[in-house]
Amino acid sequence: MRTKAVSLLQELTEAHSVSGHEDEVRAIFVDELEDCGELSADRNGSVFCETGDEGPRVMVAGHMDEVGFMVQNITADGYIQFLAIGGWWEHNLLSQRVEILTRAGAKILGVVSSRPPHFLSAEQRRQVMTIEQMFIDVGAESRRDVMENFGISLGDPIAPVSQFTALTREDHFMAKAFDNRVGMAATIQAGQILSQSAHPNTLILCGTVQEEVGLRGAKTAANFAKPDVAIVLEGPPADDSPGFSRTDCQGRLGGGVQIRFYDPSAITNPRLARLVVETAQEEGIAHQLTVRRSGGTDAGSFHLANDGIPSIVLGVPARYIHSHNAIIDLNDYLQMVALTIALVRKLDEETVESLVKYL
Repeated sequence: MRTKAVSLLQELTEAHSVSGHEDEVRAIFVDELEDCGELSADRNGSVFCETGDEGPRVMVAGHMDEVGFMVQNITADGYIQFLAIGGWWEHNLLSQRVEILTRAGAKILGVVSSRPPHFLSAEQRRQVMTIEQMFIDVGAESRRDVMENFGISLGDPIAPVSQFTALTREDHFMAKAFDNRVGMAATIQAGQILSQSAHPNTLILCGTVQEEVGLRGAKTAANFAKPDVAIVLEGPPADDSPGFSRTDCQGRLGGGVQIRFYDPSAITNPRLARLVVETAQEEGIAHQLTVRRSGGTDAGSFHLANDGIPSIVLGVPARYIHSHNAIIDLNDYLQMVALTIALVRKLDEETVESLVKYL
């Protein structure tokens, strides 16, 4: 499982799939799962693989999209103005490489332009530029050059460029888009294992679109697949690096899979949360519990969909998400896969019914 995990994470993190343009990750999902069940997609582009035809409908879902940018304008002298797709901190952007995906399918390398310190006053050096003040340089000489010779158009998606890299410390890896390619990889790996054995439910593996811009894909995915319970797999922010309180840390690399009880988008069904923790304890799966003051996941849309869907978020803590270079511990990822498999195997009809039986 470990070798497959590394190769799958590399393929997924290096894919170009900004919100609304998730085609490359969708293609990986289809290629990996086409022999595991029946494939389908909703009209927004979320994709599904269904296996089994008895018992409650259990969804395991990750979102396919990553934060990125979009071409907003092209200046007369050939520089590209852009806007953010998803949440970015401007500190992370200057001098970083990006890749523009053209409508013809070409990938054009560029860099977010920056001014050398030689030309900045002391006051200017202390200021943080807004994205509206930034430009991407692709080496063009004019607007016509950008559009005709480079093939770049307004609305083209732009993704960070970052190679998947093994760090010196064993099982630590650095890449872009661990939010949420760890969730997609785990959905795929758990699905491949579960499809080869019996489980007391109909399993729906799902890759949603446009999570980073408002949990949008989950809305139509829930309506399309009609799950009875949802397990959302995520790449949430770690809080074990400088600037965070070690005492209050709830997302430590190497601490195991994260089990989320709350964030502003969703309060986890308490019965489901208790089942997940008990399952982790019974299976000896390393885990850490989290209650978040900010953020949100597809559970925010799933739990409100249809007549209400009990939803739980499992996560692999990642340092420096929503930047060009995030870091994970592979062991946390493997624990998330293990807990997902164990939980799916427990979700029979009686157990799922007990989550929502209030009268």
